[in-house]
Amino acid sequence: MGKGEEEGVKEMWSSTSSTAAIAAGSSEEERFSTSLLNFSSGNPRIEETRGLMHLFREDNLPVGRKPLVCVVGVPNHMTYADFCQFCGSFIQHMLEMRIVRMDGMEDQYSVLIRFDHQDSTDSFYNHYNGRRFSSLEVEVCRVLFTLDVQYTGSIEHAQPSNASSTEQPTCPVCLERLDQDTGGILTTICNHSFHCSCISKWADSSCPVCRYCQQQAEKSICFVCQTTENLWICVICGYVGCGRYAGGHAIIHWKETQHCYSLEVETKRVWDYVGDNYVHRLIQSKTDGKLVELNTPCAHTDNGCGSCSCEDNAMSEAILNSKVEAIVNEYNELLATQLENQKLYFESLLKEVKEESEKRISKAVQKAISLKQQKIQSKLDRCKKEKKFLDDLNENLVKNEDIWKAKILEIEEREKKAMKLMNDRVEDLEKQLGDLMVCLEGGKTVEQLPVSDGIKEGTILDKSKEPSSTSGSELGRDA
Repeated sequence: MGKGEEEGVKEMWSSTSSTAAIAAGSSEEERFSTSLLNFSSGNPRIEETRGLMHLFREDNLPVGRKPLVCVVGVPNHMTYADFCQFCGSFIQHMLEMRIVRMDGMEDQYSVLIRFDHQDSTDSFYNHYNGRRFSSLEVEVCRVLFTLDVQYTGSIEHAQPSNASSTEQPTCPVCLERLDQDTGGILTTICNHSFHCSCISKWADSSCPVCRYCQQQAEKSICFVCQTTENLWICVICGYVGCGRYAGGHAIIHWKETQHCYSLEVETKRVWDYVGDNYVHRLIQSKTDGKLVELNTPCAHTDNGCGSCSCEDNAMSEAILNSKVEAIVNEYNELLATQLENQKLYFESLLKEVKEESEKRISKAVQKAISLKQQKIQSKLDRCKKEKKFLDDLNENLVKNEDIWKAKILEIEEREKKAMKLMNDRVEDLEKQLGDLMVCLEGGKTVEQLPVSDGIKEGTILDKSKEPSSTSGSELGRDA
């Protein structure tokens, strides 16, 4: 794909989100609860395009979704034709599909799909989310709604050819114009676009234009330390171990098994541990890949070797090879030393970054703790004020209770005194009533008696007593 077409594709994908959503950034994430994922596309040896993808975290139909989804975690063994066949019932509703690589997923790829309508997008999500790619596999299709796709830039690893710099608005398979109205467009991992109907007929996993294969070969690792650098393979048993400048497991294997020949994975050269040098007579055949002996015939074979200087040439060639091997060994040692220094340097940088992050985390924790302490202290002060108020109120209530108790005692004493006075008065009145009754009864008795000498002028005289002068005077006064 040319640069003009690639820029058009980027603008087309970026147009799926509004400018406000791109400018908002984190506010959109907080609003829709999205997550950011880094992705890349393109041939890593030529040009690599990187970008950011805003994906909804929800597994259901989120609010604010768009007709743009991302199928995450498609296994590498599924070709473009297999994926088109998998989602064949929705091909007519797809405007464009783009194959990208997610960071951290080496054996998987992801597919960005843009639909024509939101209803088609929702139906695709409900039908394929959580569904297995095939009945014989355990991988399931995971579909996430995409809010925004942003391209951060591209890295050119090699100078592009003139053919790749020209714009290609047509499909390389059918030579028809890449128009979304006539059918969906699929952009491969190497940024080449095709019609979905055309690429679905391509059974190979490589790109029809550049032959870039998305299924990368598996990397060899050391059987002991699992490293992928400076590896050697035993040509006898196939044991994979790291070199002497790493963990030295290849040499340990030679000492344990006495398998003296080991092939360097990177340069395809064979090392002889017994002779402690490269064995140039053993090379890898280009036809079947086996290790064969390198036969260098003499240029003067027809005339005989007796008079030629083949032995001198062989000696000079051996000396030259030994010098080259010495230079290579020295270079390898220097490179290993520099790599070790770079390792220490970057480890120190990582340590500084880790310490700085720990300091920031500790500061943030201390700040959070201080804020929490302030809140707790404010609550404690408020509780103390409320307690003081309640204590004062309780004290006032206790004082009022004592006052009312005293008043109640006074009222009880007053009532007792009043009751006592009332009882005394009642007794006095009863006595007076008794005397009055006695008097009244005595008056009735006097009326019933005959008039005699004992009664003079309304006065009853006591006959038993002799009248005296005093009584006479009293009678005279009464008269």
